[in-house]
Amino acid sequence: MFNTKTLFDGFENPAQKTFVLDSSRKFASNFFLPYFGLSGANKGNSDLIRLAINEGKYNAQNLPLRTGNINSAYENINIYLLTFRIFKSYKWQKELGFSWQLRSDAHIDYTNETLAILDTYKRFDTNPYDDVFNNDGYAQSYHQFSMTYRENYNKRIAFGVKLSLLSGITYNKLNISDSYLLLDPANDLINVRVKGSYKASFTETDELSSRNLIPTFKNPGMAFSFGTSYQAKSGVFLMANVKDLGFIKWRKSAYINKINSIVNIQNLSQKSSTQINNEIADVATDESDSASFYSPINAKIDFMLSKAFTLSTTDFTYTPSLIISKNLFYKGGDAAFVNKLKYRDLAISAIPAYNFNNLFFVGLQGVYQTPNFEVFLGSDNLFKTVTQINGAVNRDAGIGSGYNGASFYMGLGFKFGNTVEHPQNSSTMPGIGDEQKSFFQRLFSVFSKKK
Repeated sequence: MFNTKTLFDGFENPAQKTFVLDSSRKFASNFFLPYFGLSGANKGNSDLIRLAINEGKYNAQNLPLRTGNINSAYENINIYLLTFRIFKSYKWQKELGFSWQLRSDAHIDYTNETLAILDTYKRFDTNPYDDVFNNDGYAQSYHQFSMTYRENYNKRIAFGVKLSLLSGITYNKLNISDSYLLLDPANDLINVRVKGSYKASFTETDELSSRNLIPTFKNPGMAFSFGTSYQAKSGVFLMANVKDLGFIKWRKSAYINKINSIVNIQNLSQKSSTQINNEIADVATDESDSASFYSPINAKIDFMLSKAFTLSTTDFTYTPSLIISKNLFYKGGDAAFVNKLKYRDLAISAIPAYNFNNLFFVGLQGVYQTPNFEVFLGSDNLFKTVTQINGAVNRDAGIGSGYNGASFYMGLGFKFGNTVEHPQNSSTMPGIGDEQKSFFQRLFSVFSKKK
């Protein structure tokens, strides 16, 4: 949605403007209507995962062990529950916005043996297994309440900022650096050794409930975003952002455990696989201490380069765009080439992309946008999404191949109030008579004087 000038674009890319002079109305909002993006993927053991998702069956009998393979899974959710944006001033094109988001990010690298033990310990032979549970990953969710402000620095350059107050919902981080497993059927036991660390905002699933979704600020945080854009005379458009640079402080009831344990799980023949799995998992939370800690949120750095071309004398325009987005504190990122074809109020984009988890996507996006109304939907991973939905609906694990993945986003927004007319057309235009320099001009002049 980069450079679409939608509400979503304006809140995600702080320097982007969303109002059109002489056409748009003064206020904009989604009025609690759908405004969200969901994406996820799993690389490794795709058939096992596809069987579990599509048919509800979990079977690791054919999963190869002792390969040293590391599988990866990640998810990202970004839901704008409410947005509200105001056109503040004609001079400097000032815009002020407020938003409430629900965010979730997760990434985990895990071993084949981890999937196998979830099925049954009987998959393992009596020879020792080293580094059997060397898993590394995190999952974090939180509310984000933000204020955005953007303005033109001059006719070519614009700046924007986004200040956010965060309320943490859940957090889990596991890092296992050394592990060992030995099945000893003669003594009816499993010997497990694990070394690493574990942090969590909760330890028992019964601590989670719908009440956790209510923002209480018991786990407070802050975040900062800054963006700039440049429109060259040649038509080239450049945009760069540092997004969501911030942290959450998890309260003292959170858990920290430095894992260094050797456990003998006895009487295997008298226990179910679930009981055995729970005893292995308990190694991560045994002897954990309650303590407050800080966690960074998924900050990113973005860069965009684009230029619009008018096709002959028609109303068609073609805009190719190169976008690179890299996570700063966690694994992952994307490089995408957006091919947007626009005819009047309708735009269709084809988007081949490379995910830094070594995955290739093909996305498709549709946007219908007038000065006072917008609706969009799309997918960053169209073909995988279609086959994943088809397989789940038909409960058929044979549908689809390669890695598992799905992505979908959509949004709906309106503008209302007085029209933001050009000053030659109106005597009530916001900003008329405002002779002050722009905020960023004043800010940068202060820094230049200090030097």
